[in-house]
Amino acid sequence: MHVVVLVKQVPDIEKVRFDFETGRIDRSSAPAETNPFDLNALEAAVQIKEELGGTVTAISMGPPQAESTLRDAIARGADRAILLTDTRMAGADTLATSYTLACAVKVLGGFDLVICGEKTVDGDTGQVGPEVAEFLGIPHVAYVSEIREVERDRLVVVADMGDKYLVEVRLPALITVTKDVNTPRLPTLRDRLRARKAEIEVWDADVLSKVCDPGRLGFEGSKAIVFRVVVPRREGGGCVFLEGEDAVKRLVDILEERGFLC
Repeated sequence: MHVVVLVKQVPDIEKVRFDFETGRIDRSSAPAETNPFDLNALEAAVQIKEELGGTVTAISMGPPQAESTLRDAIARGADRAILLTDTRMAGADTLATSYTLACAVKVLGGFDLVICGEKTVDGDTGQVGPEVAEFLGIPHVAYVSEIREVERDRLVVVADMGDKYLVEVRLPALITVTKDVNTPRLPTLRDRLRARKAEIEVWDADVLSKVCDPGRLGFEGSKAIVFRVVVPRREGGGCVFLEGEDAVKRLVDILEERGFLC
């Protein structure tokens, strides 16, 4: 069984800032980490490998520093890691990102299952997984909260879309998983040390050229256009917004001043 996991390095969403001029996230403004939902995807892949045997390949598209996310994937059980990095891939929306990832999976070849996190915390669209499946021409199931049965030619899963559905899908296929599907294990120190020495394969647009149209990569291949980014104004309506470590004390003081507390 060959399972491919698509992972992404994202900024710490609690600390990141937005570039209002370009309408993009300023990724340099916050520390980077592996997208939390992708950790569940990795754990699902490793559990399948442990049950049926086989290999797990992690693929990520991003700048050179995204290599650290792939080393984390190896520490968590991936056998092979591939970084897609090229200025020609930069500025991609979900459509161009999905197309690029699908091209990489095609070049890789010989896969049985692709697993993605349900969404990324920096985009929150949930579009990339299903779009990759469409570009690959394979069936897909989104929002998988439980993997019931795994065989070499079929998969039975529970998809949580408000209501829960039991779905059987023939392989090769793609699934996106929620955080309810499992609890990701923590890598040991030995795992971390092994991952530091592991080879990270780097593929540029030329590697994908045999199966892709370069005009559909990166900013050139993107169809979504951000006209502007607006942060909602927080004043008005008579509301007082309290932040910081002393917020509770300040709230109590205000309630006392206005006679709501005895």
